[in-house]
Amino acid sequence: MAERYRFGLFEFESASGELRREGEPVRLEAQPAQVLRMLLAHAGDVVTREELQRAVWGADTFVDFDRGLNYCIAQIRAALQDSAQSPLFVRTLPKRGYQFIAPVSAVDASQPGCAVLEPRPSAARPASRLLWILGGVAALALVTFHPWTGRSSAGVPFTIAVVRFDNESGQQDLDKFADGLTDSVVADLTAAGAGRFDVIGNAAILRKPREGRDLVAIGSALRAHYVIIGQVQRNVAGDVRVLAHLIRLPEQAHIWVTRADFRMDDPLRRESDISKRVVSEFTSHLDREPRPSGALHVPVSN
Repeated sequence: MAERYRFGLFEFESASGELRREGEPVRLEAQPAQVLRMLLAHAGDVVTREELQRAVWGADTFVDFDRGLNYCIAQIRAALQDSAQSPLFVRTLPKRGYQFIAPVSAVDASQPGCAVLEPRPSAARPASRLLWILGGVAALALVTFHPWTGRSSAGVPFTIAVVRFDNESGQQDLDKFADGLTDSVVADLTAAGAGRFDVIGNAAILRKPREGRDLVAIGSALRAHYVIIGQVQRNVAGDVRVLAHLIRLPEQAHIWVTRADFRMDDPLRRESDISKRVVSEFTSHLDREPRPSGALHVPVSN
């Protein structure tokens, strides 16, 4: 197991159970820290409730395990400022378990020399990757190879939904910047995806506040294959920080996260620069994604 994990703005020490955000300690009790350690060690995979029970409480525990685990997950989400309805880090799979869905870098300090980083940019499971590879080999045996144009096998462009960026700074003067940055991303992404993918950025469901946001519902309502979520924050130095997340639906797997820190000296220029960077990085990763199979139909559970 790695000694340290890095994800987003956070760093977690496996041995001590210490969680830090931008170098500052974040309070996390011992049992929630053990649960977080287990999720990070298996980032991208579903960790069942039974596996967590054995690892944290032991197989012979007689405590109220369900209540204890629910408490631990709630504490982890509070520490990470995460949401069960619109998760950026911990996704719940009802009656099954939990999945850490953000990109994680695992640092193994036991290796000689510099630390070894093992980036995990996607929550896709190995079995799924194998199926994609086998499917690609089978397709090559039947058709002549041609470059991917970004369309599905049925010739239908896939769809990306852009959620209104959240102003998490607590400063109203950044509301306009967050809205303007969203509009710039929608415009630049539309230009970059002409003939390759469709972009939706003005639907009412994309303007809901984070606490009422449901990514599965967005995918179902808009038939979107990907969604972009953005956060506008203040970092420890007092500068503005933007985080933009590219997420694959319906599994809510993080494909990439773009981070930008800057001084708010020229808002319009900053909007343009960050938007172009986000679109450039996201389209680069989309080009390496397996082709969507067509329109997305996702049942929404009650």
